[in-house]
Amino acid sequence: MAKDTPEVLLMAPERHRSDRIGWLRAAVLGANDGIVSTASLIVGVAAAGTAPHEILITGAAGLVAGAMSMAAGEYVSVSSQADTEQADLARERVELATNIEFEREELAAIYVSRGLQPELARQVAEQLMARDALGSHAREELGITEMLRARPVQAALASAGTFAVGAALPLVMVLVASPERLIATVSLSSLLFLVSLGVLAAGVGGSGVLKGALRVGF
Repeated sequence: MAKDTPEVLLMAPERHRSDRIGWLRAAVLGANDGIVSTASLIVGVAAAGTAPHEILITGAAGLVAGAMSMAAGEYVSVSSQADTEQADLARERVELATNIEFEREELAAIYVSRGLQPELARQVAEQLMARDALGSHAREELGITEMLRARPVQAALASAGTFAVGAALPLVMVLVASPERLIATVSLSSLLFLVSLGVLAAGVGGSGVLKGALRVGF
């Protein structure tokens, strides 16, 4: 006997790489800056004829200072984004509380602009707002989603941690390279590290590995 109501198939949510955007951007930026700035600092100091142990101390100081700077910069900049998001959400809460009918029509108009028939768009807007009015408007009107929301602490930690890792790579080269070949060793190895970073970031982000390697290496 056929059922009167259609069955609803429950499917496991797909995993997308977009949920990595926040920390991946900060991580790639941190590691890239760690390699480039520390290698440049080491090469500059070495070119002045500085002793290897002094070069190592200078590079270590650059690592600590750079990691702190990256963490603070990421936290402040991403916090500004988070503050803007919260301000927009607060305004939306007021509008939903004072003129919900207008907000319903506004949401329906968004779906009409995306191709739905007006009647269906109104039904979709009503059902979504009945379940989560603020979330629906945040997502459709403001473009704010849980996946892409600003996370200052996450960005700060990712940037500082990866900067420290990136900066440590040229420092290791100082330890293993002979003094007369230190500049060439640090320069060439840092270029290799950057290319490897591009490959790793592309792999995690799901983009073309060759493109990522050439972009970061360049």
